[in-house]
Amino acid sequence: MACRPLVSVYSEKGETTGTAVKMPAVFQAPIRPDIVGSVHMDMLKNGRQPYAVSTKAGHQTSAESWGTGRAVARIPRVSGGGTNRSGQGAFGNMCRHGRMFAPTKTWRRWHRRINVNQRRYAICSAIAATGIPALVMAKGHCIEEVPEIPLVLTDKVQTLTKTKEAVGVLRKLKLWREIEKVKSTRRFRAGKGKMRNRRRIQRRGPVIIYSQDNGICRAFRNIPGVTLISVDRLNLLKIAPGGHVGRLCVWTESAFKKLDSIYGTWKKASEQKTDYNLPMPKMTNCDLSRLLCSDEIQKALRPPKKGVSRRVLKRNPLKSIAVLSKLNPYAVVEKKLAKLVEKQQKRKRLELLDAKRGLATVDTTACGGKSRPREPVTKAPSTKERREKKGKKENA
Repeated sequence: MACRPLVSVYSEKGETTGTAVKMPAVFQAPIRPDIVGSVHMDMLKNGRQPYAVSTKAGHQTSAESWGTGRAVARIPRVSGGGTNRSGQGAFGNMCRHGRMFAPTKTWRRWHRRINVNQRRYAICSAIAATGIPALVMAKGHCIEEVPEIPLVLTDKVQTLTKTKEAVGVLRKLKLWREIEKVKSTRRFRAGKGKMRNRRRIQRRGPVIIYSQDNGICRAFRNIPGVTLISVDRLNLLKIAPGGHVGRLCVWTESAFKKLDSIYGTWKKASEQKTDYNLPMPKMTNCDLSRLLCSDEIQKALRPPKKGVSRRVLKRNPLKSIAVLSKLNPYAVVEKKLAKLVEKQQKRKRLELLDAKRGLATVDTTACGGKSRPREPVTKAPSTKERREKKGKKENA
């Protein structure tokens, strides 16, 4: 929130007039982007016009279902013959030339009711955000060379009638760079809005808030991006377009002085709104670092916990030999013995098989542990030799 007690007044030539006005209390109101966004959305909905498709759409044909027994779907089908349209499905939302699913109706709930106090809270938050340079720059406005935020001009600006004079005022106040940025963003709209009398879009520029229109609207209305609005009819859609706070505002002196009478202060109620005072902030001191370091909070805090207990990952002893050895140190010896017994049993089985096959068992531990191919002790006789031997025995 803007906390300066006084704001300088600038002339149409961009120079200070030497006078200063008191900062209105509305600039110290709490800034609530959540309330601004929700109220802005509901206000946008209140500007919609009802629309709906024709109640006859998709049903302007004589179609009846063929029923069951013809191995086709029971969707209504166009009657007649002699054309490719006959026999086609109709009426359903899945059919060509059929109606849409859940046809739109004009009695939809288009508008939203907004609480008066909530609407006023949103506009106060939006006005307070316009006085913070950081939020204005975050919105995308070029205010690096602007002399002061919020910017207040003399009431002589309200009497301007020529666009040339208005351009000169913006150049003197270093606001012309903002207008050039708006002009550079002018482009064609994406979508069907091009065919609905809204072909081009552009960014928003500064909003000029006046108290009395003595020609100021005629002077500034043709400058791209500039919005003019009376201080008696401030609109959230203009002060916070898109529901985002921080639009660049240029005030006239009389409009700036009028804010206290419109929105009141915390000591004095509003003169134009019945029994209305500015909303109170949730925190009287928003400096969180200062709050946390204060003695009152530091005394209530408990001392920090130095010992950190880390979570130990539980591992399965049946799968991890390291965990098993912690539980049973003899498990390592048992595992080695089991491997040795398994190796001996495997060697015995191999010797038995070699004895049955007539092979000589080779010691794999010899010659550096390299195994050698096993060879038969005696060469087994071939089939031919066995037949010849059998024949000789019979002849004998």
